[in-house]
Amino acid sequence: YLLSILIKNIVIQAIKNTWNNKSKAAIIVKLIAFFVLFFLMDFTIGKTFSYFYSNQISGWEYPVKYAIEDSKEELMIFGASRAQQQYKSLCFQDTLHLSCYNTGKDGMPILYQYGIMQSILKRHTPKMIIIDFENKEFIKDVYSYEALSSLLPFYKTHPELQPLLQLRSPYEKYKLLSYVYPYNSLIFKVIIGNTLLLDNGDKANQGYVPLTNVLNQPINSVNVAVPYEIDSVKVSMFKSMIDICKKRNIKLFIVFSPYYINQIGTDISFALGKEIAVKNNIDFIDYSKNEFFLKSPHLFNDTVHVNTTGATIFSNMLASDIKKILTKQ
Repeated sequence: YLLSILIKNIVIQAIKNTWNNKSKAAIIVKLIAFFVLFFLMDFTIGKTFSYFYSNQISGWEYPVKYAIEDSKEELMIFGASRAQQQYKSLCFQDTLHLSCYNTGKDGMPILYQYGIMQSILKRHTPKMIIIDFENKEFIKDVYSYEALSSLLPFYKTHPELQPLLQLRSPYEKYKLLSYVYPYNSLIFKVIIGNTLLLDNGDKANQGYVPLTNVLNQPINSVNVAVPYEIDSVKVSMFKSMIDICKKRNIKLFIVFSPYYINQIGTDISFALGKEIAVKNNIDFIDYSKNEFFLKSPHLFNDTVHVNTTGATIFSNMLASDIKKILTKQ
């Protein structure tokens, strides 16, 4: 961001200086030289960031790069933080005898998950995919599009992501002519990713990130049947994820993982997501009313995420349930 501001200020100052020269030819020459300089600075700085991005060894953005460009596991898990922190890859690997990677990322909506799936399936076809589904999955909000910034570094090298990333704004494709712009919000993360300062063990845990807090409070009742506007783009992409899996003969499971909440009513995204899954003969596994978890606050980090002990129990439980479903088919 600071580099963008610096370049902008240099451009503005250069333009002001050129107009002080009364020669039209001189103005034109200076403007051309100025924009050439601007392009060279943008290209050089952007390529530098690209190099360091590609050489990350840990950190927030390393799993994104790995999922898009390197993952080749037989079982892939998709979702936001509730996938990242509740699905223990090694448990699924041990029970289902499939190599597993968890692509879940904190705060990332279905739009991001769709993009990750598109890129993975361009070069690799997993045998199985699990999508973690949550309340308000289809809610219409600005943040869901802003969060796609994590995918901007792949805009020029992954054409399959371009239509998705252009949804961020009407001017996004023009902004992305810049080589610096994709890294504006990622500079600090990329720096950290080139060190071991933030090694959360995601490599060893295959994308899963454990939580260690132990919740100690009585369960609360929450009315989840609160109306909100549905984002048709999110719904469309959810349907596309299902269609892609069906066409590629990938066994798909959509899972509503545990909450430590006594849910009153039905969330409208949940109802719509389950309806779409059922119409497409996709298994929709719901643990939201599982009595074991609802009576076990010590298995939760907070009311919407299990801790590492809860993740082990939940992952083993889900893997066993999936194995039973597969045995019956």
